[in-house]
Parts: sequence; structure tokens; C-alpha cells
Amino acid sequence: MKIPFLHTGIILAFSVIVLSCSKTETTPIPIPDPNAVEQPAAPVEPVPESVIVSSNTSNDEGLKLIEGTDCLTCHKVDSKLIGPSYQEVAKKYTDADLDMLAQKIIEGGKGNWGDIPMTPHDGLSKDNAKLMVKYILSLKK
Repeated sequence: MKIPFLHTGIILAFSVIVLSCSKTETTPIPIPDPNAVEQPAAPVEPVPESVIVSSNTSNDEGLKLIEGTDCLTCHKVDSKLIGPSYQEVAKKYTDADLDMLAQKIIEGGKGNWGDIPMTPHDGLSKDNAKLMVKYILSLKK
């Protein structure tokens, strides 16, 4: 017996909806602070490694790199947003932690500041991540 075209279309549409709604992997969703000012997420793009930086401008370059990524979606300089403020990070860590913090920016992480994981930035070079950390640590009060 042939199924009329309409029934075939309904079955096909239902199958597409069911398949498109299935989710095979779960990812924790951060709960934003309702009092925080929402900032649009910037696309994460690799920063060119050809950035030449002198020691006098490393903090400026670190800030530019931070502004060029999605970091400000979760962090602010002086107050907690989703993640800790940069001043809180600077207070907790020293220059001795530079490599560890740079690697944490690249790989992401969870547990040091709560249960919400930090997004990995695997397109970022270790040198650029270090510049970002140097800027953050320069905010120590």
C-alpha cells in the first residue's frame, strides 16, 4: 500500500525535527549575573603571532589582546562578572605564575574560582597569552 505524499512529508518533517533537537553532548551553561551589563561576545580568532612588543608596551599589548578576544564577556577589571575580576586574579597570583596562567587561558579551566568553567582559547599563542597575563598582573593594587 502506498503512503500518500502528505503523510510522507509529515513523517520526514517530524524526523528532521527530532534529529535536529537531539543532543549528544551536554555543556554546562553559565548563569549570568542579572545585575551585570551584558556585553556581546566577540568571536574568538587567533591573534597573529607576528606582534612585536617592546617591554614598555607589553601591558598595552596585553590589554589589546584581551579586547580582541571574548575575555570581557566573563571578566571585568574591577568587579566580578561571570569569572573573577582581573584585579582579584592579580591579587591572588604573582609573576611566578605567569606560565601556568597563560596555559590556563589557552586550555581553559575550572575549579579555581568556582564551578563555571573558563572557555579554552586554543587559537591563542603562548606568547600572546603571557602578554595578557602580564597586563592582568599589572593591575595588582
